[in-house]
Amino acid sequence: MDPAPLRFRRHQRLRRNADFSRVFRQGSRARSERLVVVVLDNGLEHSRLGLSVGKRIWKSAVRRNRVRRVFREAFRLAQHELPAGFDLVLIPARPRLEPRLDEVRADLVHLARKAQRRLEAKRAEAG
Repeated sequence: MDPAPLRFRRHQRLRRNADFSRVFRQGSRARSERLVVVVLDNGLEHSRLGLSVGKRIWKSAVRRNRVRRVFREAFRLAQHELPAGFDLVLIPARPRLEPRLDEVRADLVHLARKAQRRLEAKRAEAG
């Protein structure tokens, strides 16, 4: 029996500006040396990924795109270890720090779970 396929499909992407705004406004954050993860539940059965890699930090489009590719690949490889039903936005934590796939993947899983716990704790306090 094959394990679940590791694909990154269109429905797993955050595309609308309104979705990004909602995650940034209401989501919970967790940070490491390389990565910031913002998490918010989305009401779906699967998680979606959004990337925020700014021009101010990464002047070169080639480098920005490399960071995006590493982040997408880390999500693709770790998607079955991540909590389901959440929107995740990934942001590079430090300017000009070249991310490595194995480190980003480990950070992503750890930080997504940490941010999810923070979000649940914040909701428990509120009501």
